[in-house]
Amino acid sequence: MRSPDGEICPGVCHVIYLGVMSHRFLIALFALPLLAQVSFQKSEGRINIEINGKPFSALYISGEGVRKPYLHPLRAASGTIVTRQWPMVADVPGESHDHPHHRGLWFDHGDVNGVDFWGSDPSAKKDSGARIVVKKIREMKGGKKQGVLAGDFDWEEKDGKVLIHEARTMVFYAAPDRRVMDFDIKLTMAEAVKFGDTKEGSFGIRLSDKIREQKGTGKMVNAQGAVGEKNVWGKPSEWVDYSGTIDGEPVGIAILDHPSNPRHPAHWHVRAYGLFAANIFGLHDFYNDKSKDGSMEVKPGGTLRFRYRVVIHAGDTAAANIAAEYAKYSAVK
Repeated sequence: MRSPDGEICPGVCHVIYLGVMSHRFLIALFALPLLAQVSFQKSEGRINIEINGKPFSALYISGEGVRKPYLHPLRAASGTIVTRQWPMVADVPGESHDHPHHRGLWFDHGDVNGVDFWGSDPSAKKDSGARIVVKKIREMKGGKKQGVLAGDFDWEEKDGKVLIHEARTMVFYAAPDRRVMDFDIKLTMAEAVKFGDTKEGSFGIRLSDKIREQKGTGKMVNAQGAVGEKNVWGKPSEWVDYSGTIDGEPVGIAILDHPSNPRHPAHWHVRAYGLFAANIFGLHDFYNDKSKDGSMEVKPGGTLRFRYRVVIHAGDTAAANIAAEYAKYSAVK
């Protein structure tokens, strides 16, 4: 029997050789997770997300002030935080302190059978007490090119009555120069549900103050080429991109509305102060026309499915070629 260095040795070398091989196997085994470019780690009340070995975000699922699952913070590939950190982080110099229910990235609606899920927050003046409760994390699987995080949530009134069962799947991609996330959200009605006509909804992000349009460096652009809140807010569009500079770094965030979504293309509740949301229900607000009714009634057991892609990119809308990103996403079945 030859040892690992090629010399012939007695029987005891068998043990040495096997020991060396076992050691090599263990090193390889422990190295395997390092190959995964998207990884998840559970922590108290949240699931941390890393991409390419660097922190990206965390899904907050329980704890003080958590009335709905939300992702916070969101980071560009460079590591720059592109979302407002307040109220989760209280002492960031110069950050605005309005709308405490705007937490990172979230999905809900402001009028579900008259119940306000959008504005529900312990510090809100008119707190509905409604909450979206995480019942189960069904999948938490990292990978070299992408990672999948999926869970089941219940939309509950203050007294615990369930209105909607939600099944959400989030896919995070390990692109080297941008951060891309896909959201697949299926709502199943626990009883008859009416989504009321209000601008307060639904798939939302609160951007860093530094890239907001108002008193910041930001510029919002939609798929039709319209620029600025006056021309983008409330308008239907396949996508909207909001970009600016953070400490000299050009960066932007785009939300893409999948063509299979109800009432596609979405209308956009996107504000100069940094709110950025896709909303299909708020027509009388968006058109300032009380004769329009964007509400939707769904029978018990009925379903709605929403799909969105979020792209956090370097540069402005043109440099990131968001139109091409949308063409790729719209082809996804």
